Amino acid sequence: MNEQLFIQSLKDKGIELNETQIEQFRKYFEILVEWNEKMNLTAITDLEGVYLKHFYDSISAAFYFDFSKVETLCDVGAGAGFPSIPLKICFPHLKITIVDSLNKRITFLNHLSEQLNLTHCHFVHARAEDFGQNSAYREQFDVVMARAVSRLNVLAELCIPLVKIEGNFIALKAAAAHEEYKEAKKAIQVLGGALKEQFDYHLPIENSERTIFVIEKTKKTSKKYPRKPGVPNKTPIK
Repeated sequence: MNEQLFIQSLKDKGIELNETQIEQFRKYFEILVEWNEKMNLTAITDLEGVYLKHFYDSISAAFYFDFSKVETLCDVGAGAGFPSIPLKICFPHLKITIVDSLNKRITFLNHLSEQLNLTHCHFVHARAEDFGQNSAYREQFDVVMARAVSRLNVLAELCIPLVKIEGNFIALKAAAAHEEYKEAKKAIQVLGGALKEQFDYHLPIENSERTIFVIEKTKKTSKKYPRKPGVPNKTPIK
């Protein structure tokens, strides 16, 4: 997906980029490739791949969920900033918080946000389990997102505790998403969530499967979740 097709594809979906936003995506690509030579941020470094599999794929959540009505967004394990930074470029009003366990990624994100002139971006170096127990962040966000970080039953434990009551946890998933959801149903319920909507679609050009789960936070999460670092991954809620 070249830049022109990216711009047109978003326009077809109702997201019209101005010159500033187009330039921000250009710079994002350049900085990503430059820093990727020093640290492992992504295996995808060609322009067409980055615009399709990182930028467009991240923004595709906005085809199904209205981010214009969201103020605070937390991205758990965003790595090189996906999906929250592409969404922030498209919806500049968003106040985003990214948590990542690797400090070098946080260094990259700080540099990136400065270079792109992004405001209201907060980057936190922490394990997601510890972050979810921190009262400064717990149940503070309108939307919490994660993109293919780990299995849905693990993600639910890391993300749902951060969501405000009546807010949403949005999980972006690739193939095998339906099996993951069956496995995660109990965890979602235990953590105070309920499936609100599910969208199945295909990423253009390569036609790969994608699923978005929108999970509403219906009640407070028990204080025992998330459990200690590493525990959700080793023994997911069943």
